[in-house]
Amino acid sequence: MLGASMLSCARAPERPPPVECGNAGDAPVAMVELPGNPFQAIPTADGCHAFVSLVGPVEPGDPRRPPTPGAAKGGVAVVNLAKLSLERVVTLEGSPYGMVLTHDGRLLIVTSDDRVAFLDTTLLLSGSASSVLGYLHDAPAAGRMYANVTSDDRWLFMSDESSRTISVVDLAAARGSNFHADSVVGQIPVGRAPIALTFSPDERLLYTTSQIAPDSYGWAQDCSPPPSELARQGPRYATGAILVIDVARATREPAQSVIASIPAGCNPVRLVTSPDGSVAYVSARTDNAVLAFDTSKFLNAPGTALIGRVPVGDAPVGLAVLNLGARVAVTNSNRFADTAAAQSLTIIDTKKIGTGEPAVIGSVPTGAFPRELVLTSNQQTLLLTNFGSKTLAIMDVARLPIKARKDQN
Repeated sequence: MLGASMLSCARAPERPPPVECGNAGDAPVAMVELPGNPFQAIPTADGCHAFVSLVGPVEPGDPRRPPTPGAAKGGVAVVNLAKLSLERVVTLEGSPYGMVLTHDGRLLIVTSDDRVAFLDTTLLLSGSASSVLGYLHDAPAAGRMYANVTSDDRWLFMSDESSRTISVVDLAAARGSNFHADSVVGQIPVGRAPIALTFSPDERLLYTTSQIAPDSYGWAQDCSPPPSELARQGPRYATGAILVIDVARATREPAQSVIASIPAGCNPVRLVTSPDGSVAYVSARTDNAVLAFDTSKFLNAPGTALIGRVPVGDAPVGLAVLNLGARVAVTNSNRFADTAAAQSLTIIDTKKIGTGEPAVIGSVPTGAFPRELVLTSNQQTLLLTNFGSKTLAIMDVARLPIKARKDQN
């Protein structure tokens, strides 16, 4: 019989390597068909599954519009990225849009029009009928679009597109009270149609986009909408903004927490940062451009923060930083053209932005109305929701089928 000391020195059996999930397989791009219009995909930490929000009968961006006749109910689809297959759909109240996973991996938070849904991820993956833990009802006309949580899972921020605010929720209190409305600390006043919610690396600051700056700024009305949006937005309106929020102050006095504003083109909608947080990339939807900003200038020299702009395709929306910051991908949604034609991603060389050299590397074919982009945790797989095609694209970052474009610069 071996002694304790000898047992402690015995070599433990080798564990098999983890299963590689979230890769596109033999093809550089794989498609999974979905039973509804996908808004956003969130991969699990292991990259083996993705949760995909499926929009319901209410038009994104304006919950006061009448429901689309005959539209399916919204929900969350569970997609197996290893098998490239749809496993199930959980129906939700409202119309699901943006989502976020808590950092403990246990809770999926889904903005759903005039409410917020909370789902247990373990039960969701297992197929349990009780995965929906509850809803937060506090703002019947907010038009909630996006969500993000602090790394300690204490504070939840949600962009209220229709009410021009960012809601702040004490997530710990929400979890402990069955998601009671009293867990809402308050609202941060911003401009029209806020969407993006991106933290600085130290989480002291939160960056959000407003498609049109607040009237109180008095900014010039330099923007005009596409023809299909003329009746809703008017012929001329002010440029949009990046708004910088003091996170600590937002948890105490949200109404006083906006500490800087930076002009960000016409209808800025999404914002992502470089890995070190030094550069912010914004999709300016009506400008058909991606803008790059020096974040170190946001507080002290906002007027000089713009590094450069890159012309891309029609109505860019979703953004993702690839290859450790060397590239940026943007979805050319063409969302106002009323067409089911396939569109594309534009791939940008970040080192060439603002140098005068052509920064566009090329384009990657997509489905109709490519909307949101997200990388799996290993940075190897890019997930894309094709809203118009009702598909989720699983793309191998190392093998993106990039086609050179001579007509972009």
